[in-house]
Amino acid sequence: EVQLQASGGGLVQAGGSLRLSCAASGFTLDDWTIGWYRQAPGKEREGISCISNSDSSTFYADSVKGRFTISTDNAKNMVSLEMNNLTPEDTGIYYCAADRDVRPCAIPSTRGGSYILTLRGSWGQGTQVTVSS
Repeated sequence: EVQLQASGGGLVQAGGSLRLSCAASGFTLDDWTIGWYRQAPGKEREGISCISNSDSSTFYADSVKGRFTISTDNAKNMVSLEMNNLTPEDTGIYYCAADRDVRPCAIPSTRGGSYILTLRGSWGQGTQVTVSS
């Protein structure tokens, strides 16, 4: 059974950093695509980053490009999202999702970043990120 567990959220001051983890079980990440999404109160869910492990391609939404980094640790079967220079606008519940080999997992946006596609496979429970001003 494909399962995902997101963790690492918390409360941080503006300008701070957090590292989220998405632990995968029931499958290995080798040819799977993992996406990170977030939902702020009163707002629609936003795709913020994805990685396709079959070719190691990574993509970022305009809102996080240059501040967030997605990576895979194959030994731990885990995908991490390093988040730096956080702002209150980054507050929300963060989710990870998996689907088999979605390439590309994003399409170009008009502002230089990417629009992260919604993966239609398994989703994990979210982890809360709160950034105080």
